[in-house]
Amino acid sequence: MNARDKQIATDLAYKIIRDVSRAIRPYVGKPESGEKIKMGADGTPTSLIDVIAEERIINILKNAPVLSYIISEEVGELKLGKGTQKNIVLTQELRRTDLDEEDTPKFIFLIDPVDGTNNAIKEIPAFGISIAIANVEQGRLSTLNDVELAFISSFANGNFFEAEKGKGCLLNNEEVHPSDVINISDMTLGGFTKSGTSQASKLVDNARRMRVLGSVVLELSYVASGRYDAFLDLRGSRIIDIAASKLILEEAGCIITNKYGQKLNNILSIYEKTIVVAANNKIMHKQIIDILNDNQTDFIGKVGVISRIDQKRPILFAAKVIDYLLTNGREVTIEKQLAKKLTELKENPNLENIIGKIKENYPEISHLLEDINMNIDFKQLAEPIKDFDCDMALILGGDGTLLRAQSRMKPEIPIFGINMGTVGFLTEIEATDTFEALDEILKGEYYKEKRTRLVVSHENNRFTAMNEVVIMTDKPAKMLHFEIKVDGEIIEEVRADGLIVSTPSGSTAYSMSAGGPIVDPKVEGFVIIPICPYKLGVRPFVVSDNSEITVKLLKKGKSAVFVMDGQINEEADYEEEIKFKKADKDAYFIRTSTKYFYEKVKDKLKEGGINSKPRCDDE
Repeated sequence: MNARDKQIATDLAYKIIRDVSRAIRPYVGKPESGEKIKMGADGTPTSLIDVIAEERIINILKNAPVLSYIISEEVGELKLGKGTQKNIVLTQELRRTDLDEEDTPKFIFLIDPVDGTNNAIKEIPAFGISIAIANVEQGRLSTLNDVELAFISSFANGNFFEAEKGKGCLLNNEEVHPSDVINISDMTLGGFTKSGTSQASKLVDNARRMRVLGSVVLELSYVASGRYDAFLDLRGSRIIDIAASKLILEEAGCIITNKYGQKLNNILSIYEKTIVVAANNKIMHKQIIDILNDNQTDFIGKVGVISRIDQKRPILFAAKVIDYLLTNGREVTIEKQLAKKLTELKENPNLENIIGKIKENYPEISHLLEDINMNIDFKQLAEPIKDFDCDMALILGGDGTLLRAQSRMKPEIPIFGINMGTVGFLTEIEATDTFEALDEILKGEYYKEKRTRLVVSHENNRFTAMNEVVIMTDKPAKMLHFEIKVDGEIIEEVRADGLIVSTPSGSTAYSMSAGGPIVDPKVEGFVIIPICPYKLGVRPFVVSDNSEITVKLLKKGKSAVFVMDGQINEEADYEEEIKFKKADKDAYFIRTSTKYFYEKVKDKLKEGGINSKPRCDDE
């Protein structure tokens, strides 16, 4: 956006704010202003005062001398300007490459005409307008990072915030800065929490003051000006509510992210929402993120290292990681079998040739295999996995390696997975990103993600599983007959090749291949999936993880095998029951990646998760 375009956009924003302020003034404090006129484009009810404000905005942009896109709470997404008005889907419109210069809008306006509508209706002095203006680059989707201008005006007291990307933030034409508070006990916190969120309750309990004014855009701006020290919306804010506030906060020197501390770069759309956490500085922000994610370990002092041992590449890479950790002053313990393999390689006279072949086959990590220090007494650091007592378990391999390790470790030890397998859905990073990620972790810049585990009871035996339990016949091409109960109620009797009981973590594994749904790890439930059922209408069930699932074998003379995470096999006979409940202790993963769960789904599961260029094994 050049200087001339910025001036045009700014003039339009000023005119919108002036005209909307005048238009709604007679309606403030009037009960009839709250009359519900329709449902807005975002699915929320639209009041009379909202319609009046939005009609004024549309009229201004429709008659402007330039074309613009607009995203607004009530009307949705439009193309306006030069006397025209057209309904659009912005993401589709931006992908077009057939528009000439005359037909291409210059700006995207993201507007909340009246933020704090209920306050305006009841004449509570906390309502205003928010305008963010983003640049348009036809042929690609625009995101929050494309917002270049931001304006927020409080209709109640006249305060006016404005920011230009890279130029700082002004309040009533004077530069503003956030507070310098760094202790949560001294914090003034604003925002909206969510019922049943114990971490949020802990945050509120520790804050000095809590404010809830009912206007997301104004309260976020109060962090920029030092009136608040932090603000969060755990319900999920719409992009139109935070687009202007985000730029204002960042230009004032504040931090604004999602719940996991990841930068906000959502696509500009009426349907986009995100949880928001904003703070005056990095120190305050990190404390809030740690509490929200139930982070108990800030300092990683001792690391357990586990690796797949059927290939030399991950074994040698483990040596590099172990040396890095020791060099950085961390205590290290190594899985016994890995220590044995490392010692064998250390003593192998062909070690240089082995390293050379791996570097040739895997050029993307060849630079990471330079100067491997094998002069370490690996055996002295060895310990059985079950005896690991560390702050983090670092696992090199695919999902199978990770599940094997997790099943043998104390569940409270957080796991950090480095993918050296095929798909590695549960792992956090690829090998190429290892040392950058470890630098962040050792500085305490990470969060812990909680994952539900299953407890499986059969006869007098108990087992655990993090992904899934598969029940199948021990004879190929033979069917089993199952009775399935949830909390004692029979939900299905079915003949099938097998049955899967999956956690959300396992929903992207065998469960998905058998036709089950992909489940967000935050969902508190289990999935029951019959495998090739011989019955029309049988579909997977999603049940609460507070429920007890019971599976009974009904066919006399037929036994079954049930397998936990592909690791442990057990047998069950006719009329024996297998019970499934949520484990008392969850598993924990250390996360640093900016990828959301859904981005990882698209990334990992494309082309079946198989590398399109298979390479020679290093064995």
